[in-house]
Amino acid sequence: MKFTIQNVLIPTDHAYAFVDVQVVDGKITAIAPTLDVVGTAIDGTNKLLLPGFVNAHTHSSEMWQRGAIPPLPLELWLAELYDFSPLDLDKVYISALGTAVETLLSGGTSVVDHLVLIPGQEFETIATAIRAYKEVGIRAFVAPLIQDESLTAGIPSGESQQTHEPYFRSTQDTLDIIEEVVKQFHHPDEGVNILVAPTGIQLCSDALFTGCIELSDRYNLCRHSHLLETKAQEKLAQEKYGCSAVEHLHRIGYLSDRTSLAHCVWLSDNDIAILAETKSTVVHNPLSNLRLGSGIAPLLKYRQAGVNVTFGCDGASSNDSQDLLEAIKIGSILHNVTDLDYQHWITPRQAVIMAALGGAKGLNLGNKLGSLTVGKQADLVLYDLTNLSLLPRTDPIGLLVLGRPCNVVNSVWVNGNQIVADGKVINVNVDDLRKEIYSNSQWHSQRPSSSVKRLAPHYRKVMGLPD
Repeated sequence: MKFTIQNVLIPTDHAYAFVDVQVVDGKITAIAPTLDVVGTAIDGTNKLLLPGFVNAHTHSSEMWQRGAIPPLPLELWLAELYDFSPLDLDKVYISALGTAVETLLSGGTSVVDHLVLIPGQEFETIATAIRAYKEVGIRAFVAPLIQDESLTAGIPSGESQQTHEPYFRSTQDTLDIIEEVVKQFHHPDEGVNILVAPTGIQLCSDALFTGCIELSDRYNLCRHSHLLETKAQEKLAQEKYGCSAVEHLHRIGYLSDRTSLAHCVWLSDNDIAILAETKSTVVHNPLSNLRLGSGIAPLLKYRQAGVNVTFGCDGASSNDSQDLLEAIKIGSILHNVTDLDYQHWITPRQAVIMAALGGAKGLNLGNKLGSLTVGKQADLVLYDLTNLSLLPRTDPIGLLVLGRPCNVVNSVWVNGNQIVADGKVINVNVDDLRKEIYSNSQWHSQRPSSSVKRLAPHYRKVMGLPD
């Protein structure tokens, strides 16, 4: 595939420039004004070209619960989610398609799917999600969500003695599944990557974490996990380890420049220093943190400490959306209320770099993706600057990040292959997808959750809430 985008607007260090961009065999080969046309000529007039963003943390299958779960903190929200989320392979496929389409149409070219597995159908679940992502053409980073402790273990014990049902699958069996998944499905050259991804310290043993470290090192895999999303998890870490979760993960060797950590809301200054030292990446999920009352991550502290930060939508029932531009907007302006020194506030240009290059660095691909640089892979997004929501003509990136852009993505390429043209996804019939989602769901409002009713009294007690 060869093409030349002509007369397109790109950001420079402090302004913008009109240039031509050549792409040959999936890589950017030249960026300069008035280049000779190589391959197909694409008119970039009145359009902004940016590197593709990374939706650096989501759970595709949560699509089926979007808008349905009432206001609850994470620990009780999970209980309701598990009560009402019977999955089948058809739903896994459809929700992966939907996640990919929504990500593409909001500027993303890569998605990190912390994929919930159907018990007994783990391989089929992963194969099904990968099939959907390959059909769409998005760059996929599938992180099978694994744990080896039961849901109740994720709530601090407090002063009481708690016993938990054993998890239905052994730690070693889980690790064996992930190793076989890597052997079958990890094909970076085809745009499909497998990550090791224990869900978090709240539901995982040290044996599971260390097993994942070993697999990561043996197969050169990136690592992913939730980390200190809630105050309850901060309390739980002290109960389990007698220190912070960050200190513990550092001691056992899980943190590295190949490690991305979702949320990171309840971290101390010492924790932040450890993340900077280990070159770990924080994935900021501002909308789910607000939706679940988890808190506001100290993002400005991370940046000042030199921690790499990027953005994620999180799952579509804790957000409840996969609009990456919305996550970037909220994630970049939310922190204006946490630090009075406006010189620390995140500018739109910084937000774009965090969403693209920051996401690529978190996947150990900063040298291949994330910027408009000759030699990098052509994961590109073209925005229509005549769209009403990107007018009037002021600062294009300012409008894209701070405005409410709607239907602004004109074209998308992943590895030089065009997968969105004139605002339409090429490889998926979105009208048919809408019908599939509609026919596989039903209207409902309140659903009594027996698990929430059972767990709520203990949760309220250990969190110091009134009866």
